[in-house]
Amino acid sequence: MTEDIVVSVDWLADHLDEVRVVDVRDAWEFDGIGHVPGAVNVPFDRFRSDAGDEGMLPGAERWTELMEAAGIGTDDRIVAYDDEHGVFAARFLVTALLYGHEDVHLLNGDFSAWSRSQETTTEAPSVDPATYEVRTPGSSPLVDFETVRAALDADALVVDTREAWEYEEGHLPGAVQLDWRDLVDAETRGLKPDAELESLLAERGVTPDRRIVLYCNTARRISHTYVALRHLGYEHVDFYEGSLTEWRERDGPLVDGEGE
Repeated sequence: MTEDIVVSVDWLADHLDEVRVVDVRDAWEFDGIGHVPGAVNVPFDRFRSDAGDEGMLPGAERWTELMEAAGIGTDDRIVAYDDEHGVFAARFLVTALLYGHEDVHLLNGDFSAWSRSQETTTEAPSVDPATYEVRTPGSSPLVDFETVRAALDADALVVDTREAWEYEEGHLPGAVQLDWRDLVDAETRGLKPDAELESLLAERGVTPDRRIVLYCNTARRISHTYVALRHLGYEHVDFYEGSLTEWRERDGPLVDGEGE
């Protein structure tokens, strides 16, 4: 088995019986278009908060209910996918990590990448009862507003993972812009090769020796970048769950254009 947070289509095909596969697309896609054999469906909107729970996380009780309903146990090995280059699946996996689930993996590519070479099905999966326990992670990348504000004056690199036009309209002081999609290979639908990723990141100053602080608007896009950096072995990556939604609500400083 692999310790890499990112796994290939071939790897998943060889280990389908050893993992719990989670499809985070809408139910109509899962049922109508098809899915990876044995996958369970946990649509993206099901694990997003609509009740003011911690940041934009769903809350521990709701997360527990979702996992048990999907037949996922506390120590199961999870592989998640979507059909959007992994950005929604990455959000699911980071949510799992923040609730103490340790063994999580992103399918490198998405459902389209899987369906090019592997079998799909519209058959409903058999879900066995499961017991799930939210745990406090041994270490958490989660940082709050005050921590990020302090990081602006510290030896940290703040990274904005939104599109260039969003960055220009307003970003955290000193932040560098790195659209999460720049890390994606359009043909494979997964991450670009490691050497290409490392070169691209180095050009922006996003190097493993730096403390990296990630933000976007609602913590979806930074989830993909967080997983990519974990895959590359980055150890000092902070995850600002509140992102610009909270930052603006609390009147955090912003600059526009290229000015600082």
